[in-house]
Amino acid sequence: MYTLARQSWFNSDFPDLMLAITPDHFPGQWAEEGGSQSVKAQQRLRELILSGELSAGTRITELALVDRLGMSRTPIRAALLRLGQEGLLTALPHGGYAVSTFSESEVADAIELRGTLEGLAARLAAERGVDAPMLNDAGECLDRIDQLLQQGHLDDEAFSSYVRLNAQFHKLLAEMAGSTVLAREIERACSWPFASPSGFVGVQAHQPGGRDALWVAQHQHRQVLQAIVQRESARAEALMREHSRIARDQLGLALQNPQPKLTPGVQLIRKKG
Repeated sequence: MYTLARQSWFNSDFPDLMLAITPDHFPGQWAEEGGSQSVKAQQRLRELILSGELSAGTRITELALVDRLGMSRTPIRAALLRLGQEGLLTALPHGGYAVSTFSESEVADAIELRGTLEGLAARLAAERGVDAPMLNDAGECLDRIDQLLQQGHLDDEAFSSYVRLNAQFHKLLAEMAGSTVLAREIERACSWPFASPSGFVGVQAHQPGGRDALWVAQHQHRQVLQAIVQRESARAEALMREHSRIARDQLGLALQNPQPKLTPGVQLIRKKG
């Protein structure tokens, strides 16, 4: 997967601070593929989907994208496969793909799953102990978030930094457990659209009292890290699971007043009732 610092899916109307609804945790694959035509095709196709240019249910074929993106079929085929794996596209029985839609319950379940796995990571980290350098990295990451939140106003650049640092902290948390199996499953959970830790921060920050919500999330970060340091495994797990509920709450707010500029792709989510 890849970090937000590497993502540039949108034009200036969609600053990269909002690009957290698809995978954002693990940079290895992006570093290997960076700059290739297939990655460029993935970027552009995501942009078309998340901005609403390709609406939910739209059928997509390789040939149509060759004309639209001005690329050969090989990178487009790879992009279609990749976005199908991520869930933004659904393979059709007789060939081609369609832009996926998601129920509110599906998104909520994905967020809950991510929170459960991150809670397990926090518990294992507390039980097994974490090396001082990694704890220092996590603390420094939170210090930088504090500095951002203390600003009088978060412009797009500052908020992009917040999103990137938030993803970095969650990545460090996944690594603290010392389990490649668990880290891989967290990565898988976060790859589901809208399930990443920063999936709804745009809504969170732009609602009345949004800065307070960011401070609450940051306080939970601090409490989880403290619990890990103090080897309080049950507390660390409970705090991390509770932390994911912020995203679930923001999902409801996002659907009450859908604003694609705050939550790109929100038009793909079907509201209950």
